[in-house]
Amino acid sequence: MKSATFIGLLILGSACANADVTRHPLPNNSPFPIAQAVEVSAGTTLVYHSGTLPGPANPNADPSSREYFGDTETQSNSVFEIMEASLKNLGLSFGDVVKMTVFLVGDPDMGGRMDFGGFMKAYTKHFGTDAQPNKPARSAIQIAGLARPGVFIEIEVVLARPN
Repeated sequence: MKSATFIGLLILGSACANADVTRHPLPNNSPFPIAQAVEVSAGTTLVYHSGTLPGPANPNADPSSREYFGDTETQSNSVFEIMEASLKNLGLSFGDVVKMTVFLVGDPDMGGRMDFGGFMKAYTKHFGTDAQPNKPARSAIQIAGLARPGVFIEIEVVLARPN
């Protein structure tokens, strides 16, 4: 009886060790680089990564000036660079991202609208590429502001740790 229980636990454990991620594409063969949904099977370790802000584009500029952090594209590139290093330290990569939330502040130079295009120029360097084809489920939200003046973007992600 004990051996049957042990074998059952081994089978259950191996099923969990083979946990996987299923990414459902957008309908109608849309080339937009996000997933419609991402399924994570039981037994997969989820990692919730805190929001990441950009570093200064020009640390010699006045911190209250636009030149200090740069535009949305510049800031997005900075966030992805910082996040990539953080994920690497955790033994993860952009390919492990299953959910992304992007907070964008309206750009005064764009009449207060978020610069979604600037964000996408940076995003598409890291997601849905030949080198990294995994696309996360993603939301992009315009917000009134972030904790640091002049910052236009913060990104947080949820990752599925590969077994």
